[in-house]
Amino acid sequence: MLMSVGDLISDLQKEDPGATASVLSKDGERIANSTLIDALLDKDFQLVINNAVYNICAPERVCASAEHAMELEDMKHVVHLLHTALHQPEHQLLKERELLEKLDNLKQELSPLEKMKADLSGKADFQTSRALYVGLALLSVQGGALAWLTWWVYSWDVMEPVTYFITYSTSMAAFAYYILTKQDYVYPDAQDRQFLRYFYKGARKKRFNVEKYNELKDKLAQVEEDLRRLRYPTQLQLPIEQIQPKP
Repeated sequence: MLMSVGDLISDLQKEDPGATASVLSKDGERIANSTLIDALLDKDFQLVINNAVYNICAPERVCASAEHAMELEDMKHVVHLLHTALHQPEHQLLKERELLEKLDNLKQELSPLEKMKADLSGKADFQTSRALYVGLALLSVQGGALAWLTWWVYSWDVMEPVTYFITYSTSMAAFAYYILTKQDYVYPDAQDRQFLRYFYKGARKKRFNVEKYNELKDKLAQVEEDLRRLRYPTQLQLPIEQIQPKP
């Protein structure tokens, strides 16, 4: 019942290589070779062999009982489990081998990029720290200059408006930073922004492709996740491991 009309014609031609055969419906229409024998036997049909027409009557269908139908379903389920047991380990090994090969290729491709990224990150971090210390030095110089002008050169009555305008200018600078970046002037965020500025500046000089690096990292994470899911104990029919909370 798993054979098709094309298989039936092939078997006939194996018995007699010189024979020509075709299957027609009761109305004389040709039946496709992909039609299953089970579907063909639902209705009467004609078998034509070397221009000889044979009228085939479809056998009567016997209605299966509900119990018999359940037995067939159970049998299908058992066959499915047997097929899974026989072929799943082989499929898992092939898939794991394919993923491991892909993982190795991605790591090899990422290796020079990782070294270049580490070098750029180190230089960007150094430049960011230097900018912070330069800012601290300038603020120290500003405080010392204001103190010197207040106590040794002028009086507080003269320097008070100066300090007011310096404070007002600082507030304007912070507001301008918010307008340009759409972020509050928070020291950690400003430091990260400065780090990224130095990093991308160095990447352009070194011709480091950030988009390609991020794409490869995403592919690597996806392959590692596929490997983790493939090796999960429920897939390998092992005891379920204790689920560890993600950090």
